[in-house]
Amino acid sequence: MLLGKKMFQVYGLKLYIRRTLNNLNVKLKMAQFIKIYEDKPNEAAIAKVVKVLKDGGLIIYPTDTVYGLGCDITNTKALERIAKIKGVKLEKANFSFICHDLSNLSDYVKQVDTATFKLLKKTLPGPYTFILPGNNKLPKEFKKKTTVGIRIPNNNIALEIVRQLGNPIVSTSIRDEDEVIEYTTDPELIFEKWQHLVDMVVDGGYGDNQASTIIDLSGDEPVVVREGKGSLDIL
Repeated sequence: MLLGKKMFQVYGLKLYIRRTLNNLNVKLKMAQFIKIYEDKPNEAAIAKVVKVLKDGGLIIYPTDTVYGLGCDITNTKALERIAKIKGVKLEKANFSFICHDLSNLSDYVKQVDTATFKLLKKTLPGPYTFILPGNNKLPKEFKKKTTVGIRIPNNNIALEIVRQLGNPIVSTSIRDEDEVIEYTTDPELIFEKWQHLVDMVVDGGYGDNQASTIIDLSGDEPVVVREGKGSLDIL
């Protein structure tokens, strides 16, 4: 049966599939839903999130901007799952690398000049994604890419997850099919929508509805790719 465009806009393809399977009494795996407080993340709770990542699971977690969909950067199957959900080919996907601090830069980024490093140090952690030239240490799934998006969000939950994991997570923002509300901010509504697509949803409180500012620093001059939450006064 062909479904009209409006039906996809109202329910979303994933939601429609989920409800159809429910009507057919097909049992779907449900994600874990865990509450973590941003001001003082509980280490045991963070450890549960990290275990899901190490087991190849997908998580939805809070950042200093919108909620993100992420996985362990070293897990190929998890990366493929995210690419499939987003409807893109993994090798062409423009995912961000969520890092704990600037020490992760040398793992994936070519050496940057002093001015670029000062800009990164001044603005991170913060609501920015910086596109930087990638090096030959990129994971095999991204070997063909010449640049990489680096994020260090100013959010204790996200930073603690990456710190305990021991390496960055690959991440992408979760969008809403609604034409008016681009990003869902309520973690309970996020869980309702994504509970059968991911393995864990982290409730870190209401998120923002404005994504990060993306700035390309891979060329001779900074280029603003997307103006978001981060101020452009830094340039």
